[in-house]
Amino acid sequence: MRLTVDGKTHDVDVEEDMPLLWVLRDEIGIKGVKYGCGIAACGACTVHINGEAVRSCQTSISDVDGPVTTIQGLGTPDILHVVQEAWIEKQVAQCGYCQSGQIMQAVAFLMETPDPTDAEIDEAMSGNLCRCGTYPRIREAVKLAVLKMPEA
Repeated sequence: MRLTVDGKTHDVDVEEDMPLLWVLRDEIGIKGVKYGCGIAACGACTVHINGEAVRSCQTSISDVDGPVTTIQGLGTPDILHVVQEAWIEKQVAQCGYCQSGQIMQAVAFLMETPDPTDAEIDEAMSGNLCRCGTYPRIREAVKLAVLKMPEA
C-alpha cells in the first residue's frame, strides 16, 4: 500500500486491517504518535487524515483516504506550528505522553472553529485524556493559539 505521511510517500507491505498507528510507528518509524488505550478512548494516537483529526489506533490502513499528518509533520524544530508554540508558552506538558494527540486535536479543532468559546474548547478537547490533569493549561494554550493564528 502507498501512504503519504508528513509530505513523504511510503510503500508499506502490511495487512489491510492493520491499524494506522502501528504502520506509522513500526513500519515507518514515526514515534511521535503514541499508543494510549487502543480503543480510541484517550486520543494519544490522534493524527490528521485530510486535515481531520482521527484516532490512528482504530483506523485501518485500508481506510486511509488521503495524506496523513502526524505531530512530527506539523511543524519543525525551527518553525513550530502556532499551537505547538502556545503549548510551550503555557507550559502545558507535565509528563507529555498525551501531548502529541492533544496538539493534533487542537489544530484540527481550530481549523474548523477559529474563534472558540471556553465551552467549545472544553467540548472539542474532552476526548483527549491527560492523566496529569493539565486541562486548564490546555484551554489556555488553545486560546493563545487563536491569538497567534494568521488571519484567514
